[in-house]
Amino acid sequence: MQEFKHYPVMLKEAIDALDCQQDKLYIDATLGGGSYSELILQKISPNGRLISFDVDIDAINHSKERLKDYKNLTIVNSSYVNIKKYLEENKITEITGGVVFDFGASTPQLTSETRGFSFMKDAKLDMRFDQLSDFSAYDVVNDYKEDDLVRIFSEYGEERFSKRIAKKIVLERKIKKIETTKELVDIIFEATPRIKSKIHPATRVFQAIRIEVNDELNNIKNTLNEVLTLLSNGAILSVVTFHSLEDRIAKNFFKRYSKEWVEEQTIGDTGALGNCAMSMNGIPIYNPPLLEIINKKPIIPTEEEIRLNPPSRSAKLRIARRINKK
Repeated sequence: MQEFKHYPVMLKEAIDALDCQQDKLYIDATLGGGSYSELILQKISPNGRLISFDVDIDAINHSKERLKDYKNLTIVNSSYVNIKKYLEENKITEITGGVVFDFGASTPQLTSETRGFSFMKDAKLDMRFDQLSDFSAYDVVNDYKEDDLVRIFSEYGEERFSKRIAKKIVLERKIKKIETTKELVDIIFEATPRIKSKIHPATRVFQAIRIEVNDELNNIKNTLNEVLTLLSNGAILSVVTFHSLEDRIAKNFFKRYSKEWVEEQTIGDTGALGNCAMSMNGIPIYNPPLLEIINKKPIIPTEEEIRLNPPSRSAKLRIARRINKK
């Protein structure tokens, strides 16, 4: 197994935002290499408590060793989508300190020789964060209808040649199943016109497939809404995103709950208001703001950080504080 070297993005900024205090509970929703967790623990030990989540067993094993001396840490081998479920099962009613989210894939995942995330490595089509899942990139590429491939390439990858690429994939898989990243990259090259671009032709398609395999955007929407209900007054949300689709969700979520909002039958989509709760006379019920936005504009990496870690260039950090909890 390759050494787990992960480069945390805006480490100091994301954790400073939490205003860590020694008597409170914090959540690291995406443990990864453990850098966020370690800095939180340094600030809250010995009396504060940290619970960190990750589905990637390689990340879990690495971070357990890295953070073995901290007795106030609980590492949970589960997705951040299960934060609420885990807390309820363990009779924890509130997150008193805050939550940090880092929605990017880790460097070891993206550069792994075997995980299939990278178009620069020849590996089986995989792209699963959770290696126990039975749904992978192979299933998307070989089983999805052409229209569905077009949809995910367009929506999740913002790929301008999505129709050409999807059509070529369907033609090729009729001859032979597409099994490796190299085979997929070759198909994308053949389907894509040669244009001047700093971006590799496979970048957007691989991003789109990864998002689909791991249901990333729905997970982000749903989890932000669930975590909001768990935060104590004054608790902080610190959210790092890595591309425009993720950032749009976080931005809209913060915007919606930082002003008066209309209650839905279930707190769900951060976009359309959906089915609104109505008073007896049919007038929508407005609720007070639940979030105070700390940084009006997203924080971005410094030029020095981008130089040392180029993938950080697209990252954005948004911070908000929970208010008006009844």
